[in-house]
Amino acid sequence: MAGKPGGLRVRKHRASDTVAGLIAACEARLDAAQVFFGHGTETARDEAAALVFHVLALDHAHAARAYRKPVSEADRVKVEALLELRISSRRPLPYLTNEAWFAGLPFYVDERVLIPRSPFAELVASRFEPWLEPGTVRRILEIGTGSGCIAVALALAFPGSRVVATDISADALAVAAVNVDRHAVADRVELIQADLYAGLQGRFDLIVSNPPYVPEDDVKTFPPEYGHEPRLALVSGSDGMATPARILHHAARFLTPQGWLALEVGAGVGALEARFPTVPFVWPELLQGGEGIALVSAADLRACLRGPGTKDEQ
Repeated sequence: MAGKPGGLRVRKHRASDTVAGLIAACEARLDAAQVFFGHGTETARDEAAALVFHVLALDHAHAARAYRKPVSEADRVKVEALLELRISSRRPLPYLTNEAWFAGLPFYVDERVLIPRSPFAELVASRFEPWLEPGTVRRILEIGTGSGCIAVALALAFPGSRVVATDISADALAVAAVNVDRHAVADRVELIQADLYAGLQGRFDLIVSNPPYVPEDDVKTFPPEYGHEPRLALVSGSDGMATPARILHHAARFLTPQGWLALEVGAGVGALEARFPTVPFVWPELLQGGEGIALVSAADLRACLRGPGTKDEQ
């Protein structure tokens, strides 16, 4: 401490006394700890900013102004506590804050559901054009809704539609219900506990699914952060395609004649095409990052899956 005339003492200024400085300090700690990013953030800088903005209840829409704000000692201590928990527990940040973002919307999350990070957000924003005519979409099915983020985003993107969202997990549906209520779409989103299509009636203009598609052996090599996510929502057989194959085999029965299936398989593109060599999948170019969303029309599904030409359904 340095003295000032009159005997007053002032605290030495630290870089972390501003929001920008505190973010930089958190970034350095995260980098040094070698934690894994990929659950809503891709870099230490992004994760540090998300952590600080959450603790200080700052608005990302006014980030430039927020960076210059001073930080109190009490708030700095709160940030330090959350940062230490993130590093020591290796729990993904959204599980610690109970908030994740998808398609520009905030969602409640906890360890009952996967953390939203699907590239489906880009297709939802485009309303699946040019494959669909948005104005003709009346019924949408989402299989494996988890947190409900995709179902909610679909309901908002297609305001004239009704969305049915299924999940085999009652715990996941409890989380989805929170988000459906939060975004005021409960009158158009129906949550059903079901194994894929079980018990469903009628046909849909669009079926969307981000099912488990990770091969059993692959998950063993994943960073510790993935160990906090529900295994049921990640792993799907030896090649990752057990659940996607079931969805594909039965989709035509539930699609309207002009309907489409949109199925995310991530890095499993080759495995899916090996299982279904005759199906003419469309793989949209995802400009915002991500990979592995297959689109296939009802007509192509009916033509290709009517008889031989696919490998075992399992």
